[in-house]
Order: sequence, then C-alpha cells, then structure tokens
Amino acid sequence: MAAQVSEEMVFVVARETVLGERRWHGVLAHGADAYLDVIGRSGEFRPRGEMELDPSYKQVIPYLVLRDGESYFLMRRTRAGADARLHDRWSIGIGGHLNPGDGDVVGGLVREWEEELDASFVPEFRLVGLLNDDSTDVGEVHLGVVFIADAAGRPVSVRETEKLAGSFAAPAEVRAVHDALETWSQLVFDLLDGQAHGAPDAPPAGIEGPIAG
Repeated sequence: MAAQVSEEMVFVVARETVLGERRWHGVLAHGADAYLDVIGRSGEFRPRGEMELDPSYKQVIPYLVLRDGESYFLMRRTRAGADARLHDRWSIGIGGHLNPGDGDVVGGLVREWEEELDASFVPEFRLVGLLNDDSTDVGEVHLGVVFIADAAGRPVSVRETEKLAGSFAAPAEVRAVHDALETWSQLVFDLLDGQAHGAPDAPPAGIEGPIAG
C-alpha cells in the first residue's frame, strides 16, 4: 500500500501561491471563486508520497457534505483505511485527492462519489467555500474545497463497507460525536449548524485587494 500511495499523482498547489502570509483557519465561505482560479492556474500533479511530508504544498481535496433535508450523512472510518491518522474518526465529508484524468475539482468529486457511495444518482454539488486547517498533520498538507448536496429522500449507502460505516443522522446525533469528528468535519459542521462563522475574507496570495463576496 505504501508504494501505491507514494506513486499516486495528486493535484497540489504551492502554499505560498494560495495562502502567502495569510494563515486563515476554517471555512472561507465568501470569495472562494478567486481561490479556485489561482489553484486552477498554478496547480500541478506531484507524487502523493512526497506531498504528504511537504507542508510547502497543499493537496487539493474536494470535500462533500451530503444531507437529506436536515440530516447529515455521518460516517465512521474503520481501521482498514490506508491513513492511520483517521482510524476510528467520525466524518460528514466525502472526497479525496484529485488525480490526472479528473478534469477539474467537480470531476474529481464525481469520481469519489461513485467510488465511495452506492447511489442511483449524482446530486447537484453546491460550493460552500475553501477549508484550511494547519492545526493537524493531515490538515497542514491539504486544502479542502467544500461542497454540499441533498439526497432528497433517495437512498444512499457506503460502498467500501470494510473501510467505512455510514447512514443519515439528525444534527443532534452529529453533535453527540462532535469531539470524535475529524477536524475538517468539525469546522464544516459548526459552520452549517450555525455554531461558527466562516473564516475572514482574504484574497489569495496571487491577488491583491479585497475579494467581492
């Protein structure tokens, strides 16, 4: 598995290109399009094994929160997953690395949706914002592009049951495991649940001046 991970080519952007001296933390819910433009122009594919150890780059991760009305699709990672840092953690996020052939962020998200979930549909993905969290080893080398979608009553289940267990849960159920959520899921849930404000608006390093919301 280690050899496969090290050889996987993933889409990254230099930290200084997208963040510069602005070390914002949390979900940037306004002005995300400007960041996506910079990422699209400046990103490149590099070996994942190298990038997992190099915080001078951010691996770009589409991160989907799936809802069904007020409920969240809540998952728990098993110990069979490749990344030991995430074992036994709860998550409301579906997504993964971007690979050559995905086309763009949404293309990569569609692939992850089809790989990770068993569903007879592909929902409409709505952009929430950009997520940055340098407080953990995982977050330090990743940058999330957060989307939200609604199952609208249609059935959804986890495809890789050896790695994940998941079902829709009421907001109160998500709050009950809040301390065991992955950090990204905590940040996104707090924003969507009205318990936190998004990160302050700040232009990416390649753009001067304020971003229009």
